[in-house]
Amino acid sequence: MSDPDLAANLHRIHERIGEAALRAGRLPQDVTLVAVSKTHPAAAVQAALAAGQAVFGENRVQEAAAKFPALRPDHPDLRLHLIGPLQTNKAREAVRLADVIETLDRPRLAEALAAAIAQEGRSPRLLIQVNVGDEPQKAGVARASADAFIAACRDRFGPALAGLMCIPPAGEDPVPHFAWLADRAARHGLGVLSMGMSADFEAAITCGATHVRVGSAIFGQREAMK
Repeated sequence: MSDPDLAANLHRIHERIGEAALRAGRLPQDVTLVAVSKTHPAAAVQAALAAGQAVFGENRVQEAAAKFPALRPDHPDLRLHLIGPLQTNKAREAVRLADVIETLDRPRLAEALAAAIAQEGRSPRLLIQVNVGDEPQKAGVARASADAFIAACRDRFGPALAGLMCIPPAGEDPVPHFAWLADRAARHGLGVLSMGMSADFEAAITCGATHVRVGSAIFGQREAMK
C-alpha cells in the first residue's frame, strides 16, 4: 500500500470515528484510534506516523520489539498497545516495551506482570480482557469470573489497572457484548473500554468505547505470518 493510500485510509477512519461519536452524543476526541499494525512492516508504521497516527497495536511481543524501539527517539508521542494473548514468560519484555497491555486475563499473568513491573521500574497501563462470549477457543477471563478478577487486579495494581477489553463472538450482534462490558467497567469505576474493530467500531463507540482497534481498514489485509 502506498503512503497516500494509507494516509487516506487513516483520514476516513478518523472521520467515521468522529461521526459515530457525535451520533452518540460524545466528543470525537474522547475516542482513541489504535492502529493495528501487526504483521505489517516497520515502513507501514513509519508511514502512519508521518500521517499523524501515534497509537499502535501489536499482537506479538517479538514483532513489537523488532519495530518500535527504533522509532521512539524520533516519535516521542508514539504509544504501543499489546493486544494479543500474552505468555507469562514474555511479561518482562512486554512491560519493557508497551505503554498499554490490553490482555491481562488470568492470575498467573497478573503475578508475572507484577513481578516484571517491580523488576523494570515502569508500569504500563493494564486492561483486563474479558471473554464476553465465553468462547472456549478465545482468550479472556470468563464473564462469571470477571468481577472477582477485576477486584483482585485493582488491589494488586491500583491505578495502573485502567479498563477492560473484549473481542465479541464473530457472527453475533456485538452490541449486547459491548453494552455488558461497558456496564462492568462502570461498576468497577474503570474509565477505559477497548472494544470495536474494523467491522464494528462504530457500534462500539455507541456503547461507550474509548479505544477502537482498527487494522485492515488502515493497512490493508494482513500479510501471512511465517
